[in-house]
Amino acid sequence: MKWLPETKAFDEAFGREGGARAHYRPLVSILESFTQTEIERRERLQKLSLMDQGITFTVYGEKEGTERIFPFDFVPRIIPAREWERIQAGLVQRVTALNLFILDVYQDQRCLKDGIVPAELVLSRKEYKRELLGVVPPQRIYTHVVGTDIIRDGNGEYMVLEDNCRCPSGVSYVLENRNVLSRVFPEFFTAYPVRGIKDYPNLLLRALLHAAPRRTDKPVVVVLTPGMANSAYFEHSFLAREMGVFLVEGHDLIVEDNHVFMRTTRGRQKVDVIYRRVDDDFLDPLTFRRDSLLGVPGLMNVYRDGNVALANAPGAGIADDKAVYAFLPELIKYYLSETPLLPQVPTYLGIRPKDFAYIREHAGELVIKTTGDSGGYNMLMGPFASKKETETYLARMRKTPGNYIAQPLIELSAHPTYVGGRFEARRIDLRPFILYGDGIRVLPGGLTRVALRAGSYVVNSSQGGGSKDTWVLTARET
Repeated sequence: MKWLPETKAFDEAFGREGGARAHYRPLVSILESFTQTEIERRERLQKLSLMDQGITFTVYGEKEGTERIFPFDFVPRIIPAREWERIQAGLVQRVTALNLFILDVYQDQRCLKDGIVPAELVLSRKEYKRELLGVVPPQRIYTHVVGTDIIRDGNGEYMVLEDNCRCPSGVSYVLENRNVLSRVFPEFFTAYPVRGIKDYPNLLLRALLHAAPRRTDKPVVVVLTPGMANSAYFEHSFLAREMGVFLVEGHDLIVEDNHVFMRTTRGRQKVDVIYRRVDDDFLDPLTFRRDSLLGVPGLMNVYRDGNVALANAPGAGIADDKAVYAFLPELIKYYLSETPLLPQVPTYLGIRPKDFAYIREHAGELVIKTTGDSGGYNMLMGPFASKKETETYLARMRKTPGNYIAQPLIELSAHPTYVGGRFEARRIDLRPFILYGDGIRVLPGGLTRVALRAGSYVVNSSQGGGSKDTWVLTARET
């Protein structure tokens, strides 16, 4: 296996001296046993499999078409059991605190009154929905599905980069990546005890059923999608099919007698739980955006009266705000009286005058982001930006400093990736998926995203990234 390392980054598979790490040695040995011709043949089979199954995502605004095959690299990422145990415990702790924070800011607002988080920060955010003040979701759960992005720094330390509590996407690719790899490279799995992930749809359904507000033997669950034009439509249809529930659009649902009904060929059927993949602003034109054609008129009245559950609960997006992220260590201590198990990236807040001055003076050393955007959009990579780009960005920032944060550039860990006929280092991150129902469960592994462009730090699929299968090993391997 000819390997071109990334010298600055922590290498997931190889040590500083060049030898494979213990948990990667069997995989490296298998790869070295393949001829170049055989690897290329298997890679072609992999791409055909992805095409045949329609594993796609959508890129908005592209002239050559919106539908793309989701790029998949066949070299799996491997996480030893002991490392995963720490990650898992940290995620359970984090999601517990996030849910308590969201519940608090829509009820008693203790964390604001006690000065743990500045009230003006929370109350000024568009993700904070005043229409939901005093509304308690079924089972007091806001964060039914969470995708938390984790990176490793130059020393190999796992760190939380951000939380996704609105409509986190990507889990369908986690499941399909495992299916494709097991068909195309079955030899990999003979050498490792890999924890299974195929039960995720059942665990998701279980979490959704737990949120059902009415007592019935068979609560009705649906997946609400914006439609085929949405970037994650493949995932919406995939999860509905795997859970055995209906995939619906807004026009398929109707509100009557303060309940939600689904139009079917057999008449109307009452709906108990909506796994909504539609953003808050488009859920109900009578409450939020009046021009929305994606939601259901009157839905929020039904929700307020406790006659339907929405997952994730509306208003949960306040926890996604990158400025709120900076306060999570304090919130964990405040709500749980615990020390955070997972560190996070030091963050400067534009809302603080001293931090804002520091950001302006050190823009060339920082990654500056808007607080409400995702997908790698609207950010400045200071170390790689031109003087003109930096000045233009800072000029925008001066108009609304509270909408920006900045962080030092973290040297993401690197992983062997098959690119252009050879194995090269590419930067990666990890998005584990956490389900909150009758308990908190973490899917073993998650979506390892990889920056396929040489030198890139941006792993998002919309900006040239791909993904890998993520293996969590069982305890007997450690």
